[in-house]
Amino acid sequence: MLDTIWIPVVVVGVMGLIFGLGLSYASKKFEVAVDERVSKVREILPGANCAACGQTGCDAFAEAVVAGNSPVNGCPVGGADVAGKIAEIMGVETSDVEEKVARVLCGGTNDTCRKKFDYEGVQDCLAAANLFGGPQACNYGCVGLGNCARACPFDAIVIENGLARVIDSKCTGCGKCVAACPKKIIEMVPASLEYTVCCSSTDKGNIVRKNCDVGCIGCGRCVRACPVGAIELKDNLAKINPELCNNCGECAKVCPTKTIQIFLCRKLNQAAV
Repeated sequence: MLDTIWIPVVVVGVMGLIFGLGLSYASKKFEVAVDERVSKVREILPGANCAACGQTGCDAFAEAVVAGNSPVNGCPVGGADVAGKIAEIMGVETSDVEEKVARVLCGGTNDTCRKKFDYEGVQDCLAAANLFGGPQACNYGCVGLGNCARACPFDAIVIENGLARVIDSKCTGCGKCVAACPKKIIEMVPASLEYTVCCSSTDKGNIVRKNCDVGCIGCGRCVRACPVGAIELKDNLAKINPELCNNCGECAKVCPTKTIQIFLCRKLNQAAV
């Protein structure tokens, strides 16, 4: 009776020992060495896990940097300071990292943009936009129901008078607001760019004037006034090239609808709210 009990116990025990030794050998044989630089890079990252770097989070970004699959200056939240520290760990040089901030390419508030109808549905920009393009007369304008503000992990966006506004001093350039906006009117621009065309409408000037007081009417005055050729007019809409713009402000001076707005650059705007 005891033999019938102990024999299978011994057999199972021996088999467990054999499998254990095999697994132990395999773990040593096929062990993947973890580069200590991964943990060092991870320690200095801001930990936002915002995925603005193109990876799924800070852990994945650290691994990608060490593996050579992501640049040392790939973290927009950390900026130049973090990029410099990562470069030191990796033993490479890095160029200056240009910080970027989100800009809402619309200036139409409840006071300046007409409405097609009063919306009383779900307080969601996508839901409202799916209803005849949204309540605003301009089909390209900000819906103003706060999808971008809710998506921002840094409380850098507020809704004022029906229009989203980015607080530059809080914006880290993660880009989550860009993905959240159903109208695609939020754009990442260099933080040093002081002037932005706050309009996304490609309608002709007469239609824009009918819908909004501050929309771009495609008159081309800004294009002619720019001394460095940093503005082009495409599809009835002026666009500033940040690589050419020298922040002279001549475009804003001649804009008849005040569509071109000034934003203090990052260094001058740390205390702004």
